Amino acid sequence: MDRTIVFIDDGFLSKLSKHFGEGEYLKFHRKKFAEKISEKINLKCEKIFLYTAAPFQSSSPNKKEIKRKEGYDKFKHSLVKEGIEFREGRCQRLKIDSKFEYKQKAVDILLARDLMNIHFSFPEINKIILVSSDTDFVPIIDDLVKKGIEVILLTYFDKKRGSPFSLSNHLFKACSRYIKLTKKDFEEVCDE
Repeated sequence: MDRTIVFIDDGFLSKLSKHFGEGEYLKFHRKKFAEKISEKINLKCEKIFLYTAAPFQSSSPNKKEIKRKEGYDKFKHSLVKEGIEFREGRCQRLKIDSKFEYKQKAVDILLARDLMNIHFSFPEINKIILVSSDTDFVPIIDDLVKKGIEVILLTYFDKKRGSPFSLSNHLFKACSRYIKLTKKDFEEVCDE
């Protein structure tokens, strides 16, 4: 069985779990998720990289911010303890029309950096799994495929215009192949 590295855009995966949970985040085990999806395509998961950003903390955090950060720190600690490579960007808060919006910053760059270095960091790996929906990775995916690395995209999409899950054909075309994630993929590894 060939070995693989799994790269997880956790912002995408969380959004998808909320979609499948009909507004509630599904509680699932990330390491088991990566291992199970690898196994389904006859690959052995060698390493998992997870990309996310800590929740926003103001200069004087309120109780809600403190509680959210404590939960996040437990989440992070449990993943690191399991051997998952945890890559962390930051959360930016913007005030737009008197409402706050939150954006992850530097997360995609961290993922892109690791994808670019796969050839050097894991020279024996020739198949990787990318769990994402971001077309920003297309140029890097093109380079990896040219170098002989099979890039398997695990994603989710629908055909509704303006949907948060509409997806560009450029991403499909760049990858060696793609697999559409389902609710069952989460249910099989749900946290009890």
